[in-house]
Amino acid sequence: MHSFHYANGSLHCEGVDLDALAATHGTPLYVYSKATILDHYRRLAASMSELDCRICYATKANSNLAILNLLAKEGAGFDIVSEGELFRVEKAGGDPGKCTFAGVGKTKAEIVAGLRKGIYSFNAESEAEVAFINEVAGSLGMIAPIAKPVATRAAPSCRRFADWLATSIDKAAIASEPRIVGRLPNRSASGASKIEPAIMPAIPQIPRS
Repeated sequence: MHSFHYANGSLHCEGVDLDALAATHGTPLYVYSKATILDHYRRLAASMSELDCRICYATKANSNLAILNLLAKEGAGFDIVSEGELFRVEKAGGDPGKCTFAGVGKTKAEIVAGLRKGIYSFNAESEAEVAFINEVAGSLGMIAPIAKPVATRAAPSCRRFADWLATSIDKAAIASEPRIVGRLPNRSASGASKIEPAIMPAIPQIPRS
């Protein structure tokens, strides 16, 4: 569901004539629907309510502060890939404790910032990255929460996404690896950081009237 529609040949957003907005503010003009964003988030959250999970919005998708603030007020977490995105999340009222720090090129400064801000987890893509994060955390006398990406074997085909997700995660894949836990004392396992492949929503066609 979305809140864009045509009326009298003009595209509207939540009852607002976008031609009129463009005439007033000029173009290019970017208009976002609060109702649509909230509807999509709330329906996703409801479908996942039976699971012990956190929904994180990918900040890189759109880091507009108004959108981040809207989702933060709904209790959403945020997937970030840089210290700059962490700054924007905080500026928008988001909680660093609900942020997952993804990306393969994390710098020492970014890891330090994430640790000091108390982020929920670092998404580690390799054992080498886990070791680097462990080293940085150790230099600060801190424990780094680390999550491991999980790749699923098949796309969802069952009726409910939540049912598929709950049964598709290979728990062995996110368990702490005994061979590295002993020598990396400054990290803790946070669990699964993301599920792949991503489920991309179809772009709706807006019928003209």
